[in-house]
Amino acid sequence: MNEQIRAREVRLVGPEGEQVGIVPLERALQLAADVDLDLVEVAPMARPPVCKLMDFGKFKYESALKAREARRNQQQTVIKEMKLRPKIDPHDYETKKGHVVRFLKAGDKVKVTIMFRGREQSRPELGYRLLRRLESEITELGYVEAAPKQDGRNMIMVLAPHRAVKASAVAATASRGAPRDRAADESAAPEAGETVAVGETAPAGETGAVADNSGE
Repeated sequence: MNEQIRAREVRLVGPEGEQVGIVPLERALQLAADVDLDLVEVAPMARPPVCKLMDFGKFKYESALKAREARRNQQQTVIKEMKLRPKIDPHDYETKKGHVVRFLKAGDKVKVTIMFRGREQSRPELGYRLLRRLESEITELGYVEAAPKQDGRNMIMVLAPHRAVKASAVAATASRGAPRDRAADESAAPEAGETVAVGETAPAGETGAVADNSGE
């Protein structure tokens, strides 16, 4: 930028995007000084390098605002995880289904994992039926994004909220958040694809992986 540019001549672009042409560096710096703007290399690898007359401080400020707005509008993808056993107790099943329902209502995806142990590994149909049962009971809130599949000793299915459910969750979150704290909230938001394992015994607001020992 400005005197840091080392090329002898540059292809100059005016402040409104107009093409000035190839000029000596000294001439380009003089034109920038005449209109109280900076001479900024926008394509340093070109021959000759392309430079533009601009207010660099204003440019950085506007770029930061655009980046912040993009982060604000970005839909964060959070995948919660719920683990079940193929012979889960009915009460435990209802409890864990309640967590799945809550996650979907919050606009989150849910990775449902059926954990097989011992002789249960020879009965994958038990896990498959359990996942299909869960699918049929949450159809109003979500759908199966990834069908049940065997993964080693586990069987996995991914549920995702319907678009209307997710939009409602995003709107509710936005209405509760303070605008001036939004940038700080975004910096602390989970990265896309982050998995959060949750069990029913965790205190409110906290999460932790809890293996279901039903049927052992």
